[in-house]
Amino acid sequence: MEIWTEKYRPKKLDEIIGQKNVVKRLKQFVKNKNLPHVLFAGPAGIGKTSCALAIAQQLYGDDWSLNFFELNASDERGIDVIRGKIKDFARTMPLGGAPFKIIMLDESDALTREAQQALRRMMEKYTRTCRFILSCNYSSKIIDPIQSRCAVFRFKPIDKEDILMHLSEIAKKEKLKISSDVKINENPVFLAIHDASEGDMRKAINLLQSCSVVEGKITSDTVFEVASYARPSEIKRVVEQAVSGKLVEARNLLFDTMLKYGLSGIDAVKQLQKMVMQLDMPAQKTALAVQKVAECEFRLVEGADPYIQLEALLAGFMLLK
Repeated sequence: MEIWTEKYRPKKLDEIIGQKNVVKRLKQFVKNKNLPHVLFAGPAGIGKTSCALAIAQQLYGDDWSLNFFELNASDERGIDVIRGKIKDFARTMPLGGAPFKIIMLDESDALTREAQQALRRMMEKYTRTCRFILSCNYSSKIIDPIQSRCAVFRFKPIDKEDILMHLSEIAKKEKLKISSDVKINENPVFLAIHDASEGDMRKAINLLQSCSVVEGKITSDTVFEVASYARPSEIKRVVEQAVSGKLVEARNLLFDTMLKYGLSGIDAVKQLQKMVMQLDMPAQKTALAVQKVAECEFRLVEGADPYIQLEALLAGFMLLK
């Protein structure tokens, strides 16, 4: 079965969802066939790689794969790759379309500093025959000399409405059976996918495809089970019981929820943090609760026992009373 994230990947810049300002600027570069070195920065799953592929396909047409070279820098991030594979591709002439080739370095913030230093010289030396597209989650990890050589495009998280609309269109094309026929922005299945994917379009599409395989008729319960994501209402009940002083009940409910959905300690802490911000508490108590969540998360990252730390976190919530 074809992977939907590839099947529904945009082929043109106009098909990119939720990045109007970025697309507007890129379309002018493509129209003039004069692309500078560019840096795409933003969270995962919001269209950075899709933009790069769409640019290549619009510039070169059917020959785009001959003029487009993609490397995932998280796998190959040493200086030898920069001096070897990238250099060999960059110094050859393009084949039709535009007067330059394109090299895309995905997750370029994983490149070592030595590799970035080698890359900055290569970006200058082979400008006539090659353009670089650097994609990263954190632009601060890219050295300043490279950033100054690039036109920086900052991608924003995709709006909730755009994600829900896109999921609805895919569901129609794939003829999926969704449990509810209400409006898209009120559909519990699509809302559950949005909550579980945390705004990551790629994750949302993968989750929809996984749910379609598990059951013929998709429900919100299916989504939460497949995503290993607890229902917000259950997490809310945990926090409310802890804050009201029912520590043992809150602890038992939290651990039962973790076992039911297969949550790790970090997963549980992240969901608790979201729910704390939604509770109707005085600002000072909310601030103290967030501080306790941060301390718990730090200890878990350092290797502390998740169950003991989560018990301590719930106890901290109880003391807020």
